[in-house]
Amino acid sequence: MGLIRLRVRELAAERGWTLKEVAERSGVVYSTLRTYARSPGLATVDYTALDKLARTFDVMIEDIVEIVEY
Repeated sequence: MGLIRLRVRELAAERGWTLKEVAERSGVVYSTLRTYARSPGLATVDYTALDKLARTFDVMIEDIVEIVEY
């Protein structure tokens, strides 16, 4: 199974937002965002959260996800 990393921290920094601001703007729970931002590799991710984040950052889901191990 592959692992992915979410580029939440990088995308937030590009916009000058904190993770708390991203949580407020996206509706994704802060603790979930913190986990996504800190993890070097995740096996599973909530698709609904990915969709919310993509809309918040105005990017495609593919721009948030980085494959770190396949």
